[in-house]
Amino acid sequence: MRTVHAADLLRLTPDDPPRTGLAVVVAGDRVEAIVPTAELSGAYPGVRVRRWAGTLGPALVHDGPLPPAPTPRERVHALFRLGVAAVLDEHVTDPALRSAAARNEVAVLPAARPPALVTGGRADLAVFDADGSCLATVVAGRLVHRRA
Repeated sequence: MRTVHAADLLRLTPDDPPRTGLAVVVAGDRVEAIVPTAELSGAYPGVRVRRWAGTLGPALVHDGPLPPAPTPRERVHALFRLGVAAVLDEHVTDPALRSAAARNEVAVLPAARPPALVTGGRADLAVFDADGSCLATVVAGRLVHRRA
């Protein structure tokens, strides 16, 4: 099943200047394509389109200890509220926390890497408001956080 994520602005990397008129096509847990929104109806008829207010881009890599919370699950979900889809291995050494990260498909990386949206890459996306707060997080193609 495909889902298209479209927003007012899109960044391919956090440092990329924002672009207008682009959308991300997600198939399963992968980015299938990054296409002009004008081409969506012809190239992807009937596909589910999620339109977001804000700036769509790659989900973040968290490079510090996970936020405190009462349970490992809640610590992982606190990351989603920040627009995070990956953490560093050194910060998830507790077996319960590692298990919660795995259940929620959070990528556990051996070292930090710059986040980027690339065709064929894992569909880890985040939408940020103008003030920098996270509006939505998609991890491995699955919407895991949406601010009400």
